[in-house]
Amino acid sequence: MSRAFVKEGDGSLDPLPDLPVSPHPNHVTPTGLAALQQRLRDTQTRLAALKARPDRLDKLPEAAAERDIRYLESRLRSAILIDPATLPTTEVAFGHIVTVADDEGREHRFQITGEDEADATAGRITPQSPLARALIGASVGDVVKWRKPSGSVDLEILAIEQP
Repeated sequence: MSRAFVKEGDGSLDPLPDLPVSPHPNHVTPTGLAALQQRLRDTQTRLAALKARPDRLDKLPEAAAERDIRYLESRLRSAILIDPATLPTTEVAFGHIVTVADDEGREHRFQITGEDEADATAGRITPQSPLARALIGASVGDVVKWRKPSGSVDLEILAIEQP
């Protein structure tokens, strides 16, 4: 049997490719920064537990944890902390919670957060999203146009709050 294409090694894996990092500035709220720090601690703890296993034949979980640690450390190094509590609520800015009414009078609340803490189902959106771009700079009483793939929606700004 030919061994020409068999890779012999020490049982370790090559590092997994790094997770993609956004080209946008990494603005974070205090909550987002704390969450990133906690995720890093949790991942470091998980990696230590993986390395302490008596049977370490499957090294893929360790490689994944190491990759995640590289990503989190990169995000923490590039973090630009913005505390929305220091910003006036006269116009929508990063970190603010915005209450809007749509064309049908239904109210919605959104918070403009960093990419790592964004969660559309919880109403946390990134500054790069079309909705956030429509809201940023608007004041209470303004009507902004949110351009969606399904068409534009007019939103009236009802309230701007600090978290």
